[in-house]
Amino acid sequence: MASEQTTITVQGPNGEREMRISSPSRVLWPDLGLTKLDLARYVAEVGDAFIAANGDRPVSLQRYSDNVDGEMFFSKNPPKGTPEFIRSVKVIYPSARSHPQLVLDEPAAAVWAVQMNTVVFHPWPSRAENTDNPDQLRIDLDPQPGTDFDDAVPAALGLKEVLAEAGLTCFIKTSGNRGLHVYAPIEPTHEFLEVRHAVIAAARELERRMPDKVTTAWWKEERGQRVFLDFNQANRDRTIAGAYSPRALAHAPVSCPITWDELGSADPKNFTILTVPERLKTVGDPWADMNASPGTIDTLLGWWDRDITSGLGELPFPPDYPKMPGEPPRVQPSRARKPD
Repeated sequence: MASEQTTITVQGPNGEREMRISSPSRVLWPDLGLTKLDLARYVAEVGDAFIAANGDRPVSLQRYSDNVDGEMFFSKNPPKGTPEFIRSVKVIYPSARSHPQLVLDEPAAAVWAVQMNTVVFHPWPSRAENTDNPDQLRIDLDPQPGTDFDDAVPAALGLKEVLAEAGLTCFIKTSGNRGLHVYAPIEPTHEFLEVRHAVIAAARELERRMPDKVTTAWWKEERGQRVFLDFNQANRDRTIAGAYSPRALAHAPVSCPITWDELGSADPKNFTILTVPERLKTVGDPWADMNASPGTIDTLLGWWDRDITSGLGELPFPPDYPKMPGEPPRVQPSRARKPD
């Protein structure tokens, strides 16, 4: 018996493409009854804004073998059968290994990824033609236990002020869960480690101003009821859900760009694959002009040097990273061996 399938028409820069969707009635979000076809149609509807935000970048695909409550895996390399119109670019990972990684250039490519059971899209902060030098500074504001989205809002506003003092214009989106993502477009003139240092400098400055509200503490036991400024998302091969990407949560939320004026009244639960297409039609894309005036991280790197001089050193890297120069011991503070 032939398997169930259908096609949808996807508009793009090269005209219409008819994209096949197999198992279109497979339910991805059980609580809502939303299907694979619903997801494909969502991606097609928001396609222009989605590609503007996530296209021309190496991207990792978070794929699900059944529904969002089931098993998932990350796919980076072009799988067998990738359409000819979808390209890849060679990237270097922290291990120094290199491999081609997918790049999405048009909405039909994102719909193809849905056909491959992708739910969440994770783009790099660098462009395909210059993968080693990010053109986005990203900071993930992650509410810790005892805090929530409302606690991330003042942290984001404070971070906006800090980055403005460093000469950067920043943009914001919901994470799709409880947090917020702050982005600043930058000139791609510095490699990942330097951008990470710029992020740490900004995060430390905000921490000095809001010590009871935010933290750069890498170890969870030291964070308390504060919003964690996740500096390690600035590392090579570390990504966060892209703008307009769905999230694998029960209510089918979307990581949605918003304006700064909307932030105070925004409810992240309202941005879903059912509501965001109409929002784009009526409100427009708050990130449409993101790349108009990229800034530099020179001021932030000056702050980094200042902090180093004053005794603040490197912060821990993710556990799967090789040991990095100047990095403190990767030992949980409560388990660190105390001197005799």
